[in-house]
Amino acid sequence: MRVVMFGFQTWGHRTLQALLDSEHDVVMVVTHPAGEGAYEKVWSDSVADLAQANGVPVLLRERPDDDELYDALKQVAPDVIVATNWRTWIPPRIFNLPAFGTLNVHDALLPAYAGFSPLIWALLNDEPEVGVTAHMMDDTLDAGPIVLQRAVPVGPTDTTTDLFDKTLALFGPITVDGLAEIARGGRDFVPQDRSKASFFHKRSEEDIRIDWTWTAEELERLVRAQSAPYPQAFCYHKGRRLEIITAAVSQAVYGGTPGRIFFREGDGVAIVAGAEARRGRSKALLIRSVRTDEGVELPALEYFRTMGGYLTSHPDR
Repeated sequence: MRVVMFGFQTWGHRTLQALLDSEHDVVMVVTHPAGEGAYEKVWSDSVADLAQANGVPVLLRERPDDDELYDALKQVAPDVIVATNWRTWIPPRIFNLPAFGTLNVHDALLPAYAGFSPLIWALLNDEPEVGVTAHMMDDTLDAGPIVLQRAVPVGPTDTTTDLFDKTLALFGPITVDGLAEIARGGRDFVPQDRSKASFFHKRSEEDIRIDWTWTAEELERLVRAQSAPYPQAFCYHKGRRLEIITAAVSQAVYGGTPGRIFFREGDGVAIVAGAEARRGRSKALLIRSVRTDEGVELPALEYFRTMGGYLTSHPDR
């Protein structure tokens, strides 16, 4: 089939490579210009460079809603569009233009975790598995009928970086296999159960700020979710920003006020956590390594020379 691909970053890069290696003819690529946002600098393999290296015409767009793009698509006459990690709404006159429609590939087990940063949100929410969904695009973002879906388990110490590696390996195969289903004339795809749908926003600075009223279990997942090269979870110590690089849940129960720098346990320092910590029934967040506002990474036992004082969510508290 003649394929146009809409894609961005490493997800789009791997999908395009799989299409180039397949029997299909990639006739045009549409991608976003390189962005300056923190999350756009992560996993940023260039779709444009790969397309150009293989002689595929490239159009750069922030949004795919102009007449020039529409006319270019009509001229190349794709049988199908493939969209992967495309960041803005694609209008119906675009996604309905090919005879076989548009196959969107999303790194979540839809209908849950539509939208942005699904792996991070899923890890935060202690989901037992994550995955990739190939579905037909319709008028509602990430809501069309499912062609194929593949899952991988979330391990107890997995970071988002680990889950990225696991799910990235699914993108190329599920795209090529999804196109095979479409080429065979498949149309009876599985509708999404909208009662189970959830839609998540882009991550920002506020989303990685540590709130010590969260339980230690929730905070430990936040640290794993914001693993390098993503921006890492942070708090403040004595008015200065402190990033938490690695952490665990304490073995012992520590009661008191959330944020209290309390006790050395094993290879870490226990920080009282949880809104109910005063009742003496909560585990602590065991910080193992940190990064200072000067960019110096240190073991927690070396950074916290004495116990006492507090870690806070804001510098003036």
